[in-house]
Amino acid sequence: MAYPVITNCPVCSKTLKITKLNCTHCHTTIENEFELSPFSSLSKEQLHFVEVFLVCRGNIKEVEKELGISYPTVRGKLTDIITSLGYETKKKNEVDEKKVVAMLENGEISTEEAIRLLKEE
Repeated sequence: MAYPVITNCPVCSKTLKITKLNCTHCHTTIENEFELSPFSSLSKEQLHFVEVFLVCRGNIKEVEKELGISYPTVRGKLTDIITSLGYETKKKNEVDEKKVVAMLENGEISTEEAIRLLKEE
């Protein structure tokens, strides 16, 4: 049985490095320092969200339906994942207001959600 890769040391919490790869077929072993994908640091819940987001082709309205959550929750989960991957999230600004209006016009969010999002800024 295979276990998920852990990325932090259970003793000191520092980042672990993968140093050994084994072939289960021919038993070849390769030792070196290997890098993990940034996605390996995401939780199972975050990875599931990313999978749903990709299957929905980034359509937030579809993600809302698929997961049964609101637009602000989808946006919050995206922000958490972006931060977990090591990227800075954009500060709210005038461009976001235009996006909220566009989403409202396209029927992606309700009037109430648009008002709430604009008041958050």
